Amino acid sequence: MSIDGLSDDENTPHYDAPAGGWGSVGSMARIMGEERPSPAVLDTLRRQNKSGGFMCVSCAWGKPAKPHTFEFCENGAKATIWELTSRRCTPDFFAQHSVSALKGWKDYDLEQQGRLTHPMRYDRATDRYVPCSWGEAFTAIGTELRAMNPEQAVFYASGRASLETSYLYALFARLYGHNNLPDSSNMCHETTSVGLKKVIGSPVGTCVLDDFDSCDAIFFFGQNTGSNSPRLLHPLQQAVKRGAKIVTFNPVREKGLETFRNPQSPLEMLTGKDTQISTLYFQVKAGGDIAAITGLIKHVLAAEDARWSSQKRHVIDPDFIAQHTVGFDEMKARVEAVGWDEIERESGLTREDLKQAADIYIEADRSIAMYGMGLTQHVRGSETLAALVNLWLLKGNIGRDGTGVSPVRGHSNVQGQRTVGISEKPELVPLDRLAEQFGFEPPRKEGLNTVRACEKILSGEVKAFIGLGGNFVRAIPERDRMEAAWSRMRLTVQIATKLNRSHLINGEVAFLLPCLGRSEEDLQESGAQAVTMEDSLSCIHGSLGNNTPASPDLKSEVAIVAGMAKATLPPNPKVKWDEWVADYRRIRALIEETYPDQFHRFNERVFTPGGFYRGNPARERIWKTPSGKAHFTPPGHLRAIGFEDAPGRFRLITMRSNDQFNTTIYGYSDRLRGIEGTRDVLLMNPADIAAAGLWEGQVVGLAGDAGDGVDRRVNGLTVTPFRLPRGCVGSYYPEMNPLIPLWYHDEASETPAAKGVPVRIVTDPPAHP
Repeated sequence: MSIDGLSDDENTPHYDAPAGGWGSVGSMARIMGEERPSPAVLDTLRRQNKSGGFMCVSCAWGKPAKPHTFEFCENGAKATIWELTSRRCTPDFFAQHSVSALKGWKDYDLEQQGRLTHPMRYDRATDRYVPCSWGEAFTAIGTELRAMNPEQAVFYASGRASLETSYLYALFARLYGHNNLPDSSNMCHETTSVGLKKVIGSPVGTCVLDDFDSCDAIFFFGQNTGSNSPRLLHPLQQAVKRGAKIVTFNPVREKGLETFRNPQSPLEMLTGKDTQISTLYFQVKAGGDIAAITGLIKHVLAAEDARWSSQKRHVIDPDFIAQHTVGFDEMKARVEAVGWDEIERESGLTREDLKQAADIYIEADRSIAMYGMGLTQHVRGSETLAALVNLWLLKGNIGRDGTGVSPVRGHSNVQGQRTVGISEKPELVPLDRLAEQFGFEPPRKEGLNTVRACEKILSGEVKAFIGLGGNFVRAIPERDRMEAAWSRMRLTVQIATKLNRSHLINGEVAFLLPCLGRSEEDLQESGAQAVTMEDSLSCIHGSLGNNTPASPDLKSEVAIVAGMAKATLPPNPKVKWDEWVADYRRIRALIEETYPDQFHRFNERVFTPGGFYRGNPARERIWKTPSGKAHFTPPGHLRAIGFEDAPGRFRLITMRSNDQFNTTIYGYSDRLRGIEGTRDVLLMNPADIAAAGLWEGQVVGLAGDAGDGVDRRVNGLTVTPFRLPRGCVGSYYPEMNPLIPLWYHDEASETPAAKGVPVRIVTDPPAHP
């Protein structure tokens, strides 16, 4: 479809080829050449995402019981090659470069130094990292933690650590005395955890892989499959080939949801045969999804009235609504009261657009709703999810085969770490059972999530930060203010495989602790160890690395957590860190004891083909809500953004490139959008460029327009015409994070609202530090 100010044949950057295909193969080959991994990487890729093999460290999409010959995607391969690089970041590198000098390096260049090889201590006098022993690091960390109030410490988890590591990390925090366990979910799908739980009683999606074999329609909202979760393209392609229809709502035309050529099909690769993925693709305004979904519901309700009147047949499922839901009448009245003018204005779509989409939903017996951060990262993200659930409840599209709500999660174990206790909310953790298991009284006070941890760091109340993976300082809003406050902390500890910017922003006492990668062999006293993780479809998978570690001085994440805990906590006969490190099966036995309903026979089921399903009551139509039923919600707003439109104000959509996973930058090719060689771009509708008196190629800046009196700037962005709705601009995450106020987040979950940030364009910006 054409959008306002842009015809279908407008000459803007784009990618002519489909997602996948030879472009995908070439991209993997390029990264292989840059990282120069050992030949063993080929065997690792062969074993990737297969039972008894190695589970990808990239996205959390499900792993089939009957895998393809190559069960990895372009970005999954990049992540594996990146981890198995031949490059090494040794103590000699740190001796040659001060931390202050490294702060001037780009993210890509920092990580290109390769795998960290030795535990390092920051020496403030020389402004350099210097090598230290593991014993020295653990002793110093324990000494610092014992000297402070436990509530002054934050233990962050990135979403990559295994279930075994996450369980021990959460236990360490609670034995120490706090629930300050923010995680990467706080920055992306916390809206799912809060929003879905409120309306269907489940904090996670309700689908399993088999549902994609029997659905009639899939509706996508705000997710870039081609770059962020390319393995998902396989079941989408299969669904389309058997006749299912896919309808996409996204402000950005994402190639992966337009056309796909399967790199694992010789026929497709040799003949150039592509599959059109989306039957309909609508470029909704950023933050306009509530309005669009409300329009879909209006069409469904109108079709119900018309069909019942003429045929005495239902479009909706009144029996399901009566038996399993509450709030239908209130929701119906509110939706019917909303005018089409308002829906069209807020969504940027026409009534006819929405009727076409609604007709597909109406005629489909079984439909799946999929979404990403384009829904969750808004001020009213939770309201958006409630609206989406409204639509799905109308036809009983939760709790039947081929139906459900399926958020597409990011990091490979971001959902699983929550399952085993990484949560700041004590009510989500079986504290009484932990108390009995380990003979202590767990803290009951609510801890700090990401936003609140940042607030406490700014105020000086947080004195210590331990980061279990990730690039926290780079990933959060208010980067400039946060970096200035970071150095006032007493202790910072970073556990990582490669160097990133967060390792350069240090407290008074700081350690950089290198860990094994998941693809590497983890040898402990009892032999080679397997670890486990949970995919976004609630299935648990075992993973066994078999590559030689990047350095003999690396420790596993489990061993590092245990080492810090032993140095910090008093002896407890029920807490056996050394025994747990020696044999991870003992940790899995602890998880089973704490969570018996979900992890029964855990060790026996580790390598179940396709993973073992831990269950989801909502899938069985058991609603863990206060009413015992699923909830319809009257829409309170039609726009998910948290500000009004104004002359010169734009809605900034922060985006990830095809050469990126979260904050990790693999290169400067955003192939699927036709942008090469740079990340310093400002994507704009050509009509907006003209209206603002700008020109293609002009270098401009963005200024925050949140109205709170704080000067937020990012400069050096090249104006680039692009297919976006009027009033929306796009640029890359995490570079745009300085423009996001810390307080600008989803109202219910406090997830930063990075998909609809108020900004203005400045043409003569001051120099940005």
